[in-house]
Amino acid sequence: MRRNLVILGATGSIGENAVGVARAMRDRIALRGLAAAESWSRLATLADTTGCPQVAIANPRHETSLRRALPADCRILAGEAGMVELCTAAEVDIVLCAISGVAGLRPVLAAIEAGKDIALASKEILVMAGRQVMDAAKRRGVRILPVDSEHSAIFQCLQGESPKHLKRLFLTASGGPFRQASARQLEKVDYRQALAHPTWRMGPKITVDSATLMNKGLELIEAHWLFDIEPADIEVIVHPQSIIHSMVEMIDGSVLAQMGRPDMRLPIQYALGYPERVPLNFSPLDILACGDLQFAPVRERLFPAVRLARQAVEIGGSLPAVFNAANEVAVAAFRAGLVSFLDISRLVAEAMELHRPHPAGDLNTVLAADLWAREATRKLSGC
Repeated sequence: MRRNLVILGATGSIGENAVGVARAMRDRIALRGLAAAESWSRLATLADTTGCPQVAIANPRHETSLRRALPADCRILAGEAGMVELCTAAEVDIVLCAISGVAGLRPVLAAIEAGKDIALASKEILVMAGRQVMDAAKRRGVRILPVDSEHSAIFQCLQGESPKHLKRLFLTASGGPFRQASARQLEKVDYRQALAHPTWRMGPKITVDSATLMNKGLELIEAHWLFDIEPADIEVIVHPQSIIHSMVEMIDGSVLAQMGRPDMRLPIQYALGYPERVPLNFSPLDILACGDLQFAPVRERLFPAVRLARQAVEIGGSLPAVFNAANEVAVAAFRAGLVSFLDISRLVAEAMELHRPHPAGDLNTVLAADLWAREATRKLSGC
């Protein structure tokens, strides 16, 4: 039976990979909706080439342009309400969220309430509102299927295992382009250098996050919610080959690992086909060509992001939302040449220090913390 799919963030790196995977799985997946935040022209092209019957654009200013670019029989929705309507339509079975920032938060929560499974690639969803998302999914009997390669690896390793047998998680990090850099070298890093990731091809924001290891901090918080495990039992280790995507340690000392090429199509395909595995449509991992697999601890003095994330999730409440929002503003300032590479982590730490954490029991409280952090970080950065 084919499952009807909506992709939020269809014009980004993960979204476009998801479109390609869905088309390759057309005997199992029917593409029913595509959405983007701003890139209306690319969204129109994707809708036209895939024959997708409906699209949504988060920024309503682009609605008119989108209508002009698409045939009359393509349904066009706009704004947050349009995104929600796209995700909650009766015929939709699964929503893949790859939209960055907070834009996907309300649509994902609405989709869960409507009983849709969620293939989750947007870290911000669980970082900001992990309690609300996981509680709603449990109440509605909805599956949250991880699409991040690290969380997909853990999810795969835990299939058939009892949660009580899990002892510890290992999130692997490539280390980014600066894993061997000195403090003096990091002081001189520019935006172009930060985009030169050695193993993965991703969007600009997540590539900078990989360079600072902020992405591992976000993934640590995400793993805490996905797998109901204490932050102290989640360890981040550097694995520059990006072959082992993550590992789990069981109470008997066994360590299970998932290996594969550094290709986002693999976890996307697993999420869309779950619980079945779909025959491979691209080159498999060549074990004999892997060479040595190396592991090293994170140099937290130079890359404090993991420590800051652990602090944020251990304190909890509104602090993870502040961690996430402060990082987004700091990365934007770095991309604009307004702050240095090392300033990114410094600004996040200062925003967290200024914030008075409070319970984040509802979405409005979470979004208020997000707004506070953005304004505070802009002031701290002088932007």
